[in-house]
Amino acid sequence: MKNVLVILPKSIGGRLTVSSIKDGFKLNGFNTIIFDELKDDKENFLNSEYEFIIGYDFSPVKFKIDNFRTEKTIAYFSDVIYSPASESYYKEYYKYLKNPDIFTFYWDRELTKKEKNPQIKYMPHFVNCEIYKDFKPATSDVSFMGRFDTDLRLNIWLELNKKLPEYKFKWYAIKRHYDDALSRCKTEEEKNIIEKTYSGFIDNEIDMAQKINDTKIVYNVNAQGLSSLNYRTFQVLACKRLIISDFRGELDLFNNILPIYKDVDDLAEKIKYYLNNKNEYDSIVLKCQKIILKNHNSKDSAYRMINAVNM
Repeated sequence: MKNVLVILPKSIGGRLTVSSIKDGFKLNGFNTIIFDELKDDKENFLNSEYEFIIGYDFSPVKFKIDNFRTEKTIAYFSDVIYSPASESYYKEYYKYLKNPDIFTFYWDRELTKKEKNPQIKYMPHFVNCEIYKDFKPATSDVSFMGRFDTDLRLNIWLELNKKLPEYKFKWYAIKRHYDDALSRCKTEEEKNIIEKTYSGFIDNEIDMAQKINDTKIVYNVNAQGLSSLNYRTFQVLACKRLIISDFRGELDLFNNILPIYKDVDDLAEKIKYYLNNKNEYDSIVLKCQKIILKNHNSKDSAYRMINAVNM
């Protein structure tokens, strides 16, 4: 069995994404060696040879270049490549993405076209469908997973709770993002909404799948990219739950059947509609789950990576 070195990055979103990549390589028969940037000393991984070095954003590229490694390296980006979002050292390592033994997979279709680098290939997110699946009834109505890092995100949540008091809302984020949201509330009512709906932090795939299963609708505010859908979209749809999204070009991956909202009023109306129209809800989530299973599962997506690297 061939060994691959999988670098778990420091970012929470990156760690979740890399988990699905790791699982994909395991399902294709590789032995995955985990280097956790938060815990491990890299020196412990320098005396072995690997079939591939794999990681998120620039982390595997940096590992390869800094340590004079000869292995083929796979970098999966779901942050804008040439920006601080993909690491503070992006300018230093960007040039290496043209190396013939470094293979970059980019989550945004339009950004991939703009790069004009044959080493950078488009690949939307994918998930391990053995973890992300429908396995228990939902007990809450609406959830949001992630930080309220902009006023838009925070205000949507507060307004939805005010407009739809009859529904059960749950918000998941790291504690410091909870503290930040609370500090930005303007009224006691808004503070009460944050305190009432905050439901803790999720830092692993198994717990994320549990929380997604526990809700009927997740809504999305895509933050980066031009056309892409974020990782949450694929997690939710794999669990056969409905995601209501802001407009993104890559909704065509799901035959444009997912509901799109224009503003918070439209989002509130669509939440009410789908919670009260079970047949339509079920039809959409079943069709989208089938698309995930066919096109966006870890095993097949990792296999496509391997083929692209070994051509």
